[in-house]
Amino acid sequence: MRKLFTMLAAVAALTCLLATAAMAGTTLTYANFPPAKTFPCIQMEQWKAEVEKRTDGAVAIQTFPGGTLLGAKNMLRGVQTGQADIGCISLPYYPGVFPAMSAMNLPVAFTSTKVSSLTMWDLYQKHQPEEFKDVKVLTMFTSAPSNIMSKMPVKQLSDLNGVELRASGSILKILSGLGAQGVGMPMSQTPEALQKGVVKGLVSSFDVLKDFNFAEICRYETITNLPVYPFAVIMNKAKWETLPAAVKKIFNDLGREQSAWTGNYLDNHIKNSLAWSKEKYQVEVFELTAAEHAKIKNLGAPLVDTWKDAAAKAGLDADAILTDMLALKAKHKAELGK
Repeated sequence: MRKLFTMLAAVAALTCLLATAAMAGTTLTYANFPPAKTFPCIQMEQWKAEVEKRTDGAVAIQTFPGGTLLGAKNMLRGVQTGQADIGCISLPYYPGVFPAMSAMNLPVAFTSTKVSSLTMWDLYQKHQPEEFKDVKVLTMFTSAPSNIMSKMPVKQLSDLNGVELRASGSILKILSGLGAQGVGMPMSQTPEALQKGVVKGLVSSFDVLKDFNFAEICRYETITNLPVYPFAVIMNKAKWETLPAAVKKIFNDLGREQSAWTGNYLDNHIKNSLAWSKEKYQVEVFELTAAEHAKIKNLGAPLVDTWKDAAAKAGLDADAILTDMLALKAKHKAELGK
């Protein structure tokens, strides 16, 4: 019997080895749309390194940052049709396509990227929404909470009256309720808009203070904890099916780990970005009162209701998704102390 078990173990090990060896020389393409120095591409390079290490080089990942293979709005279709094997998508670029996981873009005041990223991953794992049935999801994460960076001090919400701020998505509606003038535009156009005075600031996560050098012109930062933006790393379904079981396991094992890594990286990068901005440009950071944060939450309530209606029309249990998201948020916040 012992010899039989030994033989079976040897066969299993050989099968795994042969499967991995069969992938030797295989290169998978991974497309991303933001610039190489930004966090979605930093995490991409981290994932590439881990895959190549854990497969002992049997699988190589060729990365394409900055839209060099696929842009933000054609990423989903490009991965589905095999233009890229793997791609990183920003869910808000596809309104109505991802009704379940778009809950992560609601104004529920996340304060930590690691908390929001793990919440997103665990929410996806629990509900397994049909909206991703045509691709293989490799990992999920979010941006950091969105805050105000401006050319003039915004010490309280009343200071926003009439102020033009670059923003996107649901944040535009919240800004309108606060008396500001939200201006929708791509991040790539924002530096020129700031220089020309088209906008007086922007609403995004604080990593752009350093990554885009916005600290040079936006010397005043206001913590508002506006929505995070959800991302998913997806793989062509047919290409996924060609992978040996051993490689699939490596990819699956990396899913939650990569989500946590990205959240942790971005939280630390935000701290470094603010410290760098304070040292180089003497930026000032303002905190709102609890009453002002409550006002922001109230302004976001209609957005939650709109999402629930859309999710219900898509045949989803909107209340269950929202309840689970908030419960996971509270759980991870308590565990991480953030």
